[in-house]
Amino acid sequence: MLDFIRIAIVDDKQPNRVSLSERLSAVHAYELVFMAVNGDDFLDKMKTSQPSARPQIVLMDIDMPVMDGIETVKRSSQLYPDVKFLMVTIFDDDEKIFEAIKAGASGYLLKDETGLAISEAIKEVLEFGGAPMSPRIARKAMNLLMNASIPAEKTAEADNYELTSREMDILKLMVDGCDYKQVADKLFISPHTVRKHIANIYDKLHVCSKVDAVKIAIKKGWFNTFLSI
Repeated sequence: MLDFIRIAIVDDKQPNRVSLSERLSAVHAYELVFMAVNGDDFLDKMKTSQPSARPQIVLMDIDMPVMDGIETVKRSSQLYPDVKFLMVTIFDDDEKIFEAIKAGASGYLLKDETGLAISEAIKEVLEFGGAPMSPRIARKAMNLLMNASIPAEKTAEADNYELTSREMDILKLMVDGCDYKQVADKLFISPHTVRKHIANIYDKLHVCSKVDAVKIAIKKGWFNTFLSI
């Protein structure tokens, strides 16, 4: 994992901010740059922070007064393109997931995730450019994508993807909503090996994220059963 990670926590409830900070500090040494009570407060603190001292990743709640998390991510993604945003919320409804992804969030986790799961999600975003989601959220996101369209150029290239059998096994587990560790456990391989395979999958599918890779798999009908919601 990255040795030194600067984070910020944005949540209007003080117990939530403290709990999240404590859960993370129990599994990795993070520098908590600041906490903010809403999006407006977050943007004010970002303005007064030196670029080298700004958070690398922000753990963002959704339902907050003054400026909610989705609007905050939408504005901040344009102002601070190098900063990543990970939604950490109680909401698992389709509209919130869709709006958060559209706004520029790099991942979407539920607040009941363990500190280790959130820490792994931070690692996935910063080291591998992944889009981590809680399993329940991933299933819902994939369900949304089932009714979405794939750009024509990607469809035309699908027959030339040439994924190996191992890559197809991993892609199916991704479609089922498994994260890196779950894939590794199910296939009895290391998480590092999983990440290498996923990088190859992204390269062959000409995509940059888990969401796009799974979208192609669903639209091409490569797997018979998935997404039991």
